[in-house]
Amino acid sequence: MAKPDRQPDPARIREIAEEYYRSGQYYCSEAIVRTINDEFGLGHPDNIVKVASGFPIGIGSAGCACGAVTGGVMALGMIFGRNVPGDPCIDRCLALSRELHAFFMHRHGCVCCRTLIHGMTLKSPEHLRQCIGLTGEVAEETAKIILRERDSSLTTPLL
Repeated sequence: MAKPDRQPDPARIREIAEEYYRSGQYYCSEAIVRTINDEFGLGHPDNIVKVASGFPIGIGSAGCACGAVTGGVMALGMIFGRNVPGDPCIDRCLALSRELHAFFMHRHGCVCCRTLIHGMTLKSPEHLRQCIGLTGEVAEETAKIILRERDSSLTTPLL
């Protein structure tokens, strides 16, 4: 992992991800992937956001898995995932992804976008407020998990 100029701050990461969504530059999953890549200095090219572009509004607007959660999982994979077949680091990545999922489930009762935005008009102020908040919340929690794991395993390479 490349060293960022400063220690990544989960609250700042939340604000940046929310602003990407609020300003219309990115949707939930894209905002989280972009923010984690930039703030942690991962060094992935800007087009890393493309891998997250199909996940907003519940995977291609289908209303399935919350794009913020899938973006958080992708961001965890960018750091803890494997790039060599059979690498056992997958177990750690899966456990951290499960932790993020459990965090969201505990707070919201589901990860289904359709349920989370039930009764809201897409792009209405109510919908935007909800999804901007969820995006920030997941970005912040993802950052906390990364920092905790990075600090607890300084001898284990993360990339």
